[in-house]
Amino acid sequence: MPTECSAPQLAFEGFGCRQVVGSFDGGAISSNGGAVMLREADRAIGLTAAVARCVNDRRNPELTVHRIETLLAQRIHGLALGYEDLNDHEELRHDRVLGLLSDTLEPKRADCATLAGKSTLNRLEHGLKGRASRYHKLEVDEAALETVFLDVYVAAHKTPPKRIILDLDATDDPLHGNQEGRFYHGYYRGYCYLPLYIFDGRHLLVAKLLPSRLAAEATSQSPANIDAAAGAKEEIARIVAHVRAAWPEVEIWLRADSGFARDELMSWCEENHVNYVFGMAGNKRLEPMIADELRDAKTTFEATGKPARLFKELAYRTKKSWSRSRRVVAKAEHLEKGANPRFIVTSLSAEQIGGADLYEKIYCARGEMENRIKECHLDLYADRTSAATMRANQLRLWFASLAYVLMEAVRRLALTGTEMANATAGSIRLKLLKLGTVVTVSVRRIKIAFATACPAKALFVTAIERLRALGPPIAAAA
Repeated sequence: MPTECSAPQLAFEGFGCRQVVGSFDGGAISSNGGAVMLREADRAIGLTAAVARCVNDRRNPELTVHRIETLLAQRIHGLALGYEDLNDHEELRHDRVLGLLSDTLEPKRADCATLAGKSTLNRLEHGLKGRASRYHKLEVDEAALETVFLDVYVAAHKTPPKRIILDLDATDDPLHGNQEGRFYHGYYRGYCYLPLYIFDGRHLLVAKLLPSRLAAEATSQSPANIDAAAGAKEEIARIVAHVRAAWPEVEIWLRADSGFARDELMSWCEENHVNYVFGMAGNKRLEPMIADELRDAKTTFEATGKPARLFKELAYRTKKSWSRSRRVVAKAEHLEKGANPRFIVTSLSAEQIGGADLYEKIYCARGEMENRIKECHLDLYADRTSAATMRANQLRLWFASLAYVLMEAVRRLALTGTEMANATAGSIRLKLLKLGTVVTVSVRRIKIAFATACPAKALFVTAIERLRALGPPIAAAA
């Protein structure tokens, strides 16, 4: 039932001879009218249903008020709508539009709402501990939950692609408390987690906190000494096995910065027919190998006043860390600020792709992944890892990542070919989700009346029609 509280009247600047006043007593009005679009996208890809299958619910059914599907959808959709704080749900549980996520319009108990409040959702986050107890009766199969991302990714392709390029990167997640597994990172100059992300274009495949990927090493190695690429080989092996099971003929390339140019990962790729293009840090052996090219680039720059670059093929092996010699492409560039040498190491041969194309058309495109990570952190709050335990923070990261997957489904299924086909999650939320509505419930229908003056109404109608035209996913239909 609605919260019992007084509704103070607010006074604003007058208009002519009239007073302008307001109060929070409008009743069944929602600022989240576009949440129905998220609900349709969720249905189309079967996201919440797939996540719910990863959770073993040991609660007493007779005493359970909110189904696990409702709790998960409420948390994931809430993040997509911009509500990163669980406290927000103390009022949102009465939102009639969000209430469509529940299986009932009427509360199952007089002291409850159709949706869960902050305390119940908090128990959801901290209850998924991998084992049941008196207070933690929800068990999550973490391996199955990670597979949900891959299942959605594969299902998003109508036909098997000829080639996929997987981008890997680790980013800092600053911490401001004494969270389990935190460590001081010298480069970022602060305590943080270092989550690993793996994308294929806009598709998110992996989002995993670094220390949680190192259970074996944690007993003998301080988290502060963990390499950014640690655990990447295991994640790539899992992805490759899953993808090849669905698309046996697909060609797989990896792309990452110099933090991933490690012999263990490169050797695994070579043994498993996975190609890679990794950045490589310069050193006192590499840079003298392109001294002539750097000099020629400088001469060209001085003659033309424009940036000049040359490429050179190298066969290179480190003195200790690499098990074999590998192809290195060097870029000898001179800019206004001076020499700018860069290096990449690859398993691709020069016959497959030339050095200039490999660097400019393949490797440089890696930067687009950083925009996707920013979208996850800035728009969907993937960096809200303030819980005490690693497991709870990992779950929060997964919730934010699932919210990203949901928003990407909206973008891919509903907005392709429109002016918002490449919009960020934040822009989609602002223009299409945060819509004012009046909700009217009768015996035969639930009417959601949107604002007549909504600027995006034509686009919203198009998006909903596209989503409604899609049937439920095959797995859900079966």
